[in-house]
Amino acid sequence: MNHSKSIAVSKIESRNPFPPGYASQEEMWSAVKNRREIRDSSFVFAVRSTGIYCRPSCPARRPSRKNVVFFKDALDAEKNGYRPCMRCKPEKAMPQETEVVKKLCAYMERTVDRKHTLEKLSLVAGLSPSHLQRTFKKVTGISPRQYSDALKLRLIKSSIKNGKSVRESIYGAGYGSVSSLYPESEKKLGMQMSTYRNGGKGLQIYYSAASCSLGMVMTAGTEYGLCTVSLGDSEDSLLSILRHEYPNAEIQKNDDKLSEWLTEIVRYLDGDINASLSNLPLDIRMTLFQSRVWKELQNIPYGTTATYGEIADRISKPGAARAVARACASNPVALVIPCHRVVRNDDGPAGYRWGIHRKKILLEKEKYASSTVPDSESAEIR
Repeated sequence: MNHSKSIAVSKIESRNPFPPGYASQEEMWSAVKNRREIRDSSFVFAVRSTGIYCRPSCPARRPSRKNVVFFKDALDAEKNGYRPCMRCKPEKAMPQETEVVKKLCAYMERTVDRKHTLEKLSLVAGLSPSHLQRTFKKVTGISPRQYSDALKLRLIKSSIKNGKSVRESIYGAGYGSVSSLYPESEKKLGMQMSTYRNGGKGLQIYYSAASCSLGMVMTAGTEYGLCTVSLGDSEDSLLSILRHEYPNAEIQKNDDKLSEWLTEIVRYLDGDINASLSNLPLDIRMTLFQSRVWKELQNIPYGTTATYGEIADRISKPGAARAVARACASNPVALVIPCHRVVRNDDGPAGYRWGIHRKKILLEKEKYASSTVPDSESAEIR
């Protein structure tokens, strides 16, 4: 871990409040070493080298102190990119407010076809509307309204794919009229609802694939620009993913049409620092939140990284690190929108849709390539 990252981790550790009965992190470490079960609901500890967080009483072998960082609860640990231990299941020891929000989310999923007003939800949660709004956003990173809309949109998309009409699907999700959703449909789906219902019918998509240092890379696009850039082990597996997303689109292989875009991407993968991906045309579908996140990802300089929390802060959404992680996972154009440059607070790579081993290689290549050119030139690379 480099010096700047060490400072960042130290700041994270220092701002975590000590649980009642502890005056320092060393006393917390003592509780971990002695596996004090009574403190399981007070805090959790995470191990940088494994990316896992545990209860103080976890029966697993104790790590080196220098690899341990403390968090006030499971939610705080997961916001910083750690995953729960499979043995002690620390996520079960959640603070009361997290438990309330978890139950409310489950209620909203069961009643997705109803209208979820803040007033009604506050009665279910037993909190005032203003308190519920603050608590829900603190825990999830989004408002109750945004969560409800996401559930309804998911229900509509599933219903349309299962053969129901657009009108029937919209009413089935609890909307009072078709017009209440249509103004937002293009922002959320990137195409007319009827086009999505037909699995991309009428769309003409071209694709091309090539071997690269990471296995196989596939580009796909419309007449307007790239709609997919994916990484995998074989052309067949990547083509299967593309056809699943657009089952009724006219998909054709056309190496000539996509050669310029694909060549630039392969140059980048081969470590050519002069390859520029930021100018490639895109024809992708996104929500407003995804748009803000993806734009910020493109501002991360070549050879450097940012954490999920830092991206959330940059888009003025502090506490939305998990939502940022979801936006990264849904990025349809790998490399062009460099979600591989987003890491955990401990500098660990976290997850990657195209394989964690590929993410590590990409970061190592960028770091090495940027170190071989003058700082003034490296700063211009994206």
